[in-house]
Amino acid sequence: MSVSKFYAYIDEAGDEGFGKLKTARCGGQSRWFALGAILVSDQNDRRLPQWRDEALQIFENKKRDIHFNKLKHEQKVALARLLAEKPFGISVICSDKIEITNLRAELYAKYKEKGHLYNYLTRFLLERLTTACAKKAKLSGTQAQLEVTFSRRAGTDYSVMRDYLFLMRDGKEKFQPMRSIDWSVLNPEDIKVENHSKRAGLQLADVVTSATYAGLEPNLYGDVETRYARSFARRFLKEGNSLSNCGVTVVPKSSVQKDIPSDLIKELEKCAGPRSPDPRR
Repeated sequence: MSVSKFYAYIDEAGDEGFGKLKTARCGGQSRWFALGAILVSDQNDRRLPQWRDEALQIFENKKRDIHFNKLKHEQKVALARLLAEKPFGISVICSDKIEITNLRAELYAKYKEKGHLYNYLTRFLLERLTTACAKKAKLSGTQAQLEVTFSRRAGTDYSVMRDYLFLMRDGKEKFQPMRSIDWSVLNPEDIKVENHSKRAGLQLADVVTSATYAGLEPNLYGDVETRYARSFARRFLKEGNSLSNCGVTVVPKSSVQKDIPSDLIKELEKCAGPRSPDPRR
């Protein structure tokens, strides 16, 4: 069987730690921590540097790479509008750390372990990415193959993450998840780690992840900004006609049950409409 090759680029937004969390009245670590990806076909992967360079042209002061959180509001709006026209898919896993602190003591203690939250969100993200690749390849009667590149971040032990993925692949998890990574699509050996500045795909992953994060994380005045994410609404992966729990996934469940992220999800669903993202990606 012939192979359909896909590439995913992954970056994060927010703080992973559980120290003093930020509120509307005082600073601290972010309430939300997000891990997101762009997903492209083999053909479009070759076009990523061109897309990145095209995006850089909109800035008066020529930049060498893109860091979304360093841009002004009007630059973020223009950048999101431009990149939203490119054929890639988006999936972002958003963790509500305040709700995590309200979990049972033993679960909360587990999340606080170094690297646990990052690895947990990685699993969720790879489940959705591999499912999307498999479905896309099935349409053409081919076997999907996914290569994943993470943006290098200080303090993350990627060898531990790979060991965690091998543990899941070999069915040795203590508790079996409801979903599973499609291991026919992904080999843990095909996971790479690169510097943000070296890969255009990582810079675009930074944009979409930070854009989604901005729609959830309140600023010092208690406001969120959903406009950036709304621009990308039709790029988020969908399960049926819904992007919830596919293009945008919120954990833990208690956050969803309390309707905390509902405004962002509803706005994205409305902007995205009933059709799936551009099939050319």
